[in-house]
Formats: sequence, structure tokens, C-alpha cells
Amino acid sequence: MKQVILITGCSSGIGLCLAENLHTLGHRVFATARKPDDVARLAARGMESLHLDLDDPASIHAAVDEVVRRTQGRIDVLINNGAYGQPGAVEDLRREVLRAQFETNLFGTAELINRVIPLMRAQQHGRIINIGSLLGFVALPYRGAYNATKYALEGLTDTLRLELADTGIFVSLIEPGPIKSKFRANGFVVYRKNIDAAHSAHRERYAALERRLAKPGPAAPFTLPPEAVLCKVLRALASRRPRARYYVTFPSYLFAVLRRLLPTRALDWILSRISRGEMR
Repeated sequence: MKQVILITGCSSGIGLCLAENLHTLGHRVFATARKPDDVARLAARGMESLHLDLDDPASIHAAVDEVVRRTQGRIDVLINNGAYGQPGAVEDLRREVLRAQFETNLFGTAELINRVIPLMRAQQHGRIINIGSLLGFVALPYRGAYNATKYALEGLTDTLRLELADTGIFVSLIEPGPIKSKFRANGFVVYRKNIDAAHSAHRERYAALERRLAKPGPAAPFTLPPEAVLCKVLRALASRRPRARYYVTFPSYLFAVLRRLLPTRALDWILSRISRGEMR
């Protein structure tokens, strides 16, 4: 069945993969991006493309209003993918830097969801798919801002699922581990902008972090292409009753199990070892 699908964060990586493939499968896809050049590039690929900046409430409302105008009020699926990662130790995150991470990764997403839910209630069906992360249920050092937003997205998603039970609106969370994308490159940009590494107690670790962020190619074992996320999104769309969670990549499956089985200190030891290995 051809569905109307609104996707955020389609400039590259997971969002671009979802938009292109769902469009190819015959769905009516509204691919959104923050930068005008990316919006134009998506339109050149044959998709209906809109400007949507999760940091800007007016942009969120304008994008939804335009989808509603073009579809006579119909949105079948909302896929919340737009996000970025702010590297840095928690003690080096200024309040405004942490706030900016939450504005994009959580507050904008929540506002968009709240704008779409009444439409889905009116049509008595809908799917909301939030792209979370392995780092939404286990933490790694120097990712505190991103960890915090993805943990918060987990809580928001779980609450929505309970509140929307029996409405015909299903809420699912996709939890990828390492996926090939521009995530590290984009993270390096905001790291250099917002973290004063030279005057930090973590400056020696930051030198290794910078090498990892600048390193070309996959930064972690078991990295998969964005099509791995696409497979789980397709399952969530096809299922009569989609799952609450879909894990993507071996690390996500592994740590979902370890988090349930291991004491906190044992899990901390494993995560610390992983972090030290990354910093070599």
C-alpha cells in the first residue's frame, strides 16, 4: 500500500537511504533537510523535498503544513531521523552546547511528533518510527551530550507507545550501532567549534579522540551500511503490530543482552575497555 511518509534528516546517511529506497518502492516520500542545498539536491533526485530545521519551530510547522496541503491532510508514517552527535567530556560541555544538542535531537523531534499526532488520530492510523541508537541504552565516554539525548528519546518513545495504545498509531524505536555515514565528520565539526581541548583536563584523551574523528573509513568493528536500518524500517512498516524496538548491528544485540545480564560495574568495565581501544 502506497503510504505518505515524512522523514527528517535526509541529507546523507540513514535518512537519505530511507528516503531514496522508500520512494523507489512507490511510497510518497517527503524528504526533509535543514540546508537549502540539500533540499535542492533531494528534489533533483525526484523526491518531494522540504526544508525542515528541527531547531526552528516555525520551520517544523511550515513543513507539516505543506505536507498537509499537498496530501489533503494525510501523513501515514513519520520517521524521526534528524540528529547529530556533539563529542566532548561532560565537564567540558557548556550549557548552551548541551542545550543545542537537545534542541535538535529531542525537542524538535518531540514538537514534530506533537504536530503530526492529531492528523494520525483523525485518520485513525499511523506509524511513528524514531531512530534511536545503541548509545540510547548504554553509554560511552566523550559522548555524554549525544548519550543524554538518545536516552531521553528512549523514554519519550516508550511513553508515547503507552499513551497511544488502542489509537491505531504505532510507535517503534530503531536502535542502530555503528552505521556508515557522515556522523563522525559532522561530529568533528561541532567538536572543534564547541570544545576547548587545549585547556581541558581531558586534553590527552582529546588528541586520540581527534584522530578517531578524522580517521577515514569505518571507525568501529561491525559497521554496517545504512541499508541495515532500512531493512528494520521496512519490517516496522509491513507488520500489523510492529515491535517496540528493532536492534541493528551486532553490538546493539550484544549490549541489549549484556545490559540485562551484567552488574553495572561489569558493564562499565567492558565499556571502558571499548573506549580505551578506540583511543589508541
